[in-house]
Amino acid sequence: MSRESYIFTSESVSEGHPDKVCDRISDAVLDAFIALEPEARVACETFATTNRVVVGGEVGLSDKNLLSRQMDQINEIVRACIKDIGYEQKKFHHETIEITNLLHEQSAHIAQGVNADGDKEEGAGDQGIMFGYATDETPDLMPAPIQYSHAILRRLAEVRKSGIEPSLGPDAKSQLSVRYENGVPVGVTSVVLSTQHLDESLSSDDVRAIVEPYILEILPDEWINSSTSWHVNPTGKFVIGGPDGDAGLTGRKIIVDTYGGAAPHGGGAFSGKDPTKVDRSAAYAARYLAKNVVAAGLAKKCTIQLSYAIGISHPLSIYVDTFGTGTVSDKLIENAIAESMDLTPRGIRTHLGLNKPIYQRTAAYGHFGRLPERDGGFSWERTDLVSELSKNL
Repeated sequence: MSRESYIFTSESVSEGHPDKVCDRISDAVLDAFIALEPEARVACETFATTNRVVVGGEVGLSDKNLLSRQMDQINEIVRACIKDIGYEQKKFHHETIEITNLLHEQSAHIAQGVNADGDKEEGAGDQGIMFGYATDETPDLMPAPIQYSHAILRRLAEVRKSGIEPSLGPDAKSQLSVRYENGVPVGVTSVVLSTQHLDESLSSDDVRAIVEPYILEILPDEWINSSTSWHVNPTGKFVIGGPDGDAGLTGRKIIVDTYGGAAPHGGGAFSGKDPTKVDRSAAYAARYLAKNVVAAGLAKKCTIQLSYAIGISHPLSIYVDTFGTGTVSDKLIENAIAESMDLTPRGIRTHLGLNKPIYQRTAAYGHFGRLPERDGGFSWERTDLVSELSKNL
């Protein structure tokens, strides 16, 4: 039997964190290629350090001339991302960083296993396992620790960029330890926040005075009390931030991107990958399915695992675990999922409308627990499969 009373901790990082800078650039490159051709193939990795950004990986467009012209736009894409995040430091500034573009055309050997050809269906872009998760402990059907950790940093970014709090810098981390009673989140035992600040004279207490009102604004009433521990900039000053302070790399924040450790992760990162890569698209599909299972009242929480082989269209397995909270058997839910959605790579892309330039916005503050957007962004957060799942039980 699972524990009902415990403390669980999750962390988030801001859009200015070195790894998130790289995720943002990789997804911006992806969006630029998909905007030109919805079926573009992209696997873009980014590395950032003091005064330098390196972009590499594989890209593919059917029009080779268009591919060449788009390659010439990479530097502009990189600088625009860094400017929007807010980096104008002496050793990491959007105008002066050195950019190395090592992108090249997609391997023909990968393409032959993935591309549809005659009677052959399009295959998965790689082998692997992907997980989706949902829980009814928050309105967004997300685990509370990660959802509120994201919300805190998103709010601090808003007041920084609007000019309300000009002393805050782009680089930040948050961490919440949430207390559960009878399986329900009821309070925060500790708040950890480290945020870059541009005024060197600010102490940790000064920074806490700036950020505490916004943290209290985000968290539910009565979750913070006199016994809550606060650790704001616990190491002292935090003036040098971003890639100048610590190198960044695409794909190193996969737990931040998903469920904060509350659910399994298959190991594949998302950013910079076009939706033929099931690391991304099937993880989105698994979240979509798990969220609809919970939204349909079939369980209070649900984990779904999908597995794929490169070049093979259909998933090798569908696994459901509702942790004893299901109103029907997990096997019946598995069967209903298989009947309710085409889980081939093309089926996922079509159902969720993934061949659109909607990825740059996912690069910070989580890929899940966001509101579906009118242009198709975060389509995997819709709950429009509820009736179909119920019908196929």
